[in-house]
Amino acid sequence: MNQQPQPTALSPKSAEMVDFPDDPEKILYIPFADSPAPELSIVIPALNEEAVIEEFMDWCLEGIARAGVDAEIIILDSSTDRTPEIALGKGARVLKTPVRGLGRAYMDAIEVIRGKYVILGDADCTYDFREIAPFLEHFRAGFEFILGSRFKGSVEKGAMPPLHRYFGTPLTIYMLNVIYGTNFSDIHCGMRGVTLDALKRMNIKSQSWEYASEMVVKSVRLNLRTVEAPVHFYKDRKGRVSHHKRIGWFSPWYAGWINLRAMLIHGADFFVMKPGVALLLLGLLIALPLGLGPVTLGDITFSLNTMFLGSTLSIVGLQSFFLGCMAQGLYDPAGMAKRRWVERFPYTPMMIISGTTFLIGFLLCLNFASAYAGAGYTLFDDMVGTNHLAVIGLLAIFLSFIAFISTLLLHAIAANMPDHPSNHPPTDGPSSHG
Repeated sequence: MNQQPQPTALSPKSAEMVDFPDDPEKILYIPFADSPAPELSIVIPALNEEAVIEEFMDWCLEGIARAGVDAEIIILDSSTDRTPEIALGKGARVLKTPVRGLGRAYMDAIEVIRGKYVILGDADCTYDFREIAPFLEHFRAGFEFILGSRFKGSVEKGAMPPLHRYFGTPLTIYMLNVIYGTNFSDIHCGMRGVTLDALKRMNIKSQSWEYASEMVVKSVRLNLRTVEAPVHFYKDRKGRVSHHKRIGWFSPWYAGWINLRAMLIHGADFFVMKPGVALLLLGLLIALPLGLGPVTLGDITFSLNTMFLGSTLSIVGLQSFFLGCMAQGLYDPAGMAKRRWVERFPYTPMMIISGTTFLIGFLLCLNFASAYAGAGYTLFDDMVGTNHLAVIGLLAIFLSFIAFISTLLLHAIAANMPDHPSNHPPTDGPSSHG
């Protein structure tokens, strides 16, 4: 197995050096000409970008000057070349870490970010950091998450492979918009802005490329005030090889797969909540009218088999709906979902409803058992729909149990999940998702 190259170490004479006792593998190098109180932090992961880092730093410095903002540039570096020396010489703070993933790099950076506003991106000169002023304007207008959009801006010819531009990227954007009810135009854009407060509340867990989708999803879950900003996307500089090409042909496919995984695991409620309600209603519509006996429509008679189908749909539907409620309670960092479902399914009324439904179902089943025993435990004429009522009874017992245990779990989630008042979304100000 190939051993991962070790990051280079900077000379302590080149800058002030800060260690991290809780993470000995991290070292922060602070340039002597450092901004004392930046409003904006430009936070950039870099891995062996010696060929372009000087030009990238010049772009950032030009963008900062154009925007007229007090800013810092933080390079999250795991390089084995001269990338950190060049960045430090240009005035960037350099946080040295081992190679441990793009998402992890941003997590490592949170404790050293000093700006109120944060712009994230790549160090490869594919995004134009000379144009950060629009991001700053959106921040100052009250937006908390600013997603760059290459499709609302421009894409240089050759910057995106046709398979990515016309298939993979549009497909995953469409899927996320459908699942989360949003209207984003470019969820994979690497240039994006977020307030430091919102970045902390996102509590990003993804270690690799999928951080991009997790951030977008959590901006929705947190109900952040969101807007898109047009950006320009350029092809790689001559002589530079993209990270995907460095890793191999499978890297873009893997990145796409793990981004899709992030979308799905944070959106399971989409697949169970509304479909669950539909199945429940359809199942009850099929089963309940047959409770008093068979129904004939033309040459077709609907009887017990049809009732079993309706009962199955109802049981799966109710369980799916409650699973969706629980998923929303787990996903929602602000705690609004869990409070909503606890209020809609209060403990005492739900216990009464569940108990009453169970009792009705039990009595209907007991009626069947009595008739069956009275017939000498043999088949008997079902003149009054005893068999059909027994199926309704079984359905009532199953549904009552699902409602009972699901209510307990919803209240358990509400009692055990942390609820931070600072996570509650604002009640005014601009709000948009794409």
